[in-house]
Amino acid sequence: MGIHPEFTTDPAAWLTHNAPDGPVFFFSSRALTETFLFFRDNFPGMVTYAVKANPAPQVLQTLCRAGMTAFDVASPNEMERVRAVCPAAQLHYHNPVRSLSEIAVAKGFGIASWSIDRASELDKLGDIAGQEIAVRLKLPVKGAAYDFGSKFGADPDTAAALLRRVVQRGGVPSMTFHPGTQCDDPAPWRRYIEACAEVALAAGVRLHRLNVGGGFAAFRTAKAPDLQGVFTAIAETATRAFGPDCPDLVCEPGRAMVSEAYTLALTVKAVSDEAVFLDDGLYGALMEWRDLPAPERITVLAPDGAPRRAAPAPRVVFGPTCDSLDRLPEPLPLPRDLAEGDRLLVRGMGAYSLCLGTGFNGYGMPRTIDLE
Repeated sequence: MGIHPEFTTDPAAWLTHNAPDGPVFFFSSRALTETFLFFRDNFPGMVTYAVKANPAPQVLQTLCRAGMTAFDVASPNEMERVRAVCPAAQLHYHNPVRSLSEIAVAKGFGIASWSIDRASELDKLGDIAGQEIAVRLKLPVKGAAYDFGSKFGADPDTAAALLRRVVQRGGVPSMTFHPGTQCDDPAPWRRYIEACAEVALAAGVRLHRLNVGGGFAAFRTAKAPDLQGVFTAIAETATRAFGPDCPDLVCEPGRAMVSEAYTLALTVKAVSDEAVFLDDGLYGALMEWRDLPAPERITVLAPDGAPRRAAPAPRVVFGPTCDSLDRLPEPLPLPRDLAEGDRLLVRGMGAYSLCLGTGFNGYGMPRTIDLE
């Protein structure tokens, strides 16, 4: 079962009555709350939010009001953002490489969980007595849009050695992993969970918690991903792999949590048989489309709000800046009757869009309209 929360107020209707100049994000706190409740009620453990996906105040405020109590943070700036709207929130600092100054700031915030993937990073933390330390594992596992193991993570032998060091120094041993982004198959979670059980057994350590990372797929194609199937596979695999020593489970969705809470409206600035120029592009909200396009989530509207229904034709899509690199990597199928002034409504745009806008050439920073 997937999730597909709808906006109560239709962004298309808002556009028809307001005719904004420039790109616009529409945000639905109700859609975000609905997604959070789905995770909370169906994932077999604690649900945290990976702030990096979208640190906007309205996102953090909505999640806090809905009952989110823990957040995955990667920097002191993200810690400040969370605590500004949710003072009692638990902070999981799972960026495994940190400067000494970042560690000092983080200790002032009172970190509930740290991650490490090498001995030098464990040493930087100093006294870890009584603190949860999650050793991050990496495996050559396929199944994601792109792999996260090339930058962070310890191999199984190193992870086992790190777990033993955590225990020797009085820390609370846990493990974490990230299967990679946009995983719509439970296979990577199964393999990682089995490997974590093997590592813990080799280390002679009973894990306090197992953080199964993010990576949960957002709705970017014609069919919403089966998140419930992934949750079921995680629970069954953990129970089988760990047996009576099964640790508490934690997850840290970012993309899948916030994507459906935002719809992006773009305007066609110019059009020809071969190319289209939009009022935002790769230096703004479409930066991630270099790797993860979502053409099936687009609706094209005429200025009066009527849908364009002509057969699609592939067109090169350029953004508004003067840089020729500001273009989508592949032609986009758009209606043949597309015209200047038309709007493109792109759904599922809450993740890695607002936070990646650069403002280059004076573009790439759409305003946000709150809709229920």
